[in-house]
Amino acid sequence: QVQLVESGGGLVQAGGSLRLSCAYSGSMFSISTMNWYRQAPGKQRELVAGISSSSSTSYVDSVKGRFTISRDNAKNTVYLQMNSLKPEDTGVYYCNALFGRLQHWGPGTQVTVSS
Repeated sequence: QVQLVESGGGLVQAGGSLRLSCAYSGSMFSISTMNWYRQAPGKQRELVAGISSSSSTSYVDSVKGRFTISRDNAKNTVYLQMNSLKPEDTGVYYCNALFGRLQHWGPGTQVTVSS
């Protein structure tokens, strides 16, 4: 059974940085695509960044140049380094693991950016 647990969220001032981590328990981490989604109040959940099993990365336009997704297969962990944070980055950030049609979600971690 796959379990995902996010950590690293919190309250930060605009322009600051946070590093989110997602610990994956299970056997398919290295062959899974790992994604970070976020959901702002009153908005739909959106895909923020993704990293494939071969470490190819992709980002939504609004975070390009500010956020970096990475993975450590030895630690079964995916990270999201968030720099130059803006108030519009506020939301609950969710870790997602995707392998074929199998998909798993973490419970989320709150990120709040004050202006």
